[in-house]
Amino acid sequence: MDKNVSFVIEKSVERTIKNLEKNNMKGYFVQNSKEAIEIIKGLLNKGDIVSVGGSMTLFEAGIIDFLRKGEYNFLDRYEGGLSPEDIKKIYRESFNADVYFTSSNAITEEGELYNVDGRGNRVAAMIYGPDKVIVVAGVNKIVRNIDEAVERNKKIAAPANVKRLNRNTPCSKVGYCMDCESEDRICNQYVVIKKQLEKDRIHVIIVNENLGY
Repeated sequence: MDKNVSFVIEKSVERTIKNLEKNNMKGYFVQNSKEAIEIIKGLLNKGDIVSVGGSMTLFEAGIIDFLRKGEYNFLDRYEGGLSPEDIKKIYRESFNADVYFTSSNAITEEGELYNVDGRGNRVAAMIYGPDKVIVVAGVNKIVRNIDEAVERNKKIAAPANVKRLNRNTPCSKVGYCMDCESEDRICNQYVVIKKQLEKDRIHVIIVNENLGY
């Protein structure tokens, strides 16, 4: 990467982590997914119950494979052969997990996490339940403020995810949010995590890569 572009990115990450920590969330900056997994190893204990929210980032960064091979009790929502009832049970069991993994639709330089969910199981677990939440995100998820976070979801995250999920929504045709009334709509719960009452419950690992949507 061009050194001048790297400078701009690093300064943006620096502001983001500074404000995450003001908001009682622990921030990290690593150069690649391998380094992210090393951080994660230090945050887990053998035998921990771990679960994940829906996330392409976790797949692309190798974290799903890591959890499957690790010494942890992984509530694997992606395991083959699961029925809808099985998946629903995992969603509910995730609230009692020791550690919950997810990404974020956007992270603001003001130290906020912005997320939009379909069912709400992911944002619910981020807000309350698991003792520890680990958010992994590429630098492509960083925006200046909530207004930019909203626009990022409308123009990138939402249409990309409906294509991935094969949903029949207007944004799957035109490539941007139409604020639709479709039965296949995935944008239903909008959550801003501004500050944490419990210091360092949420750990945010920012990876110097483009990951996920």
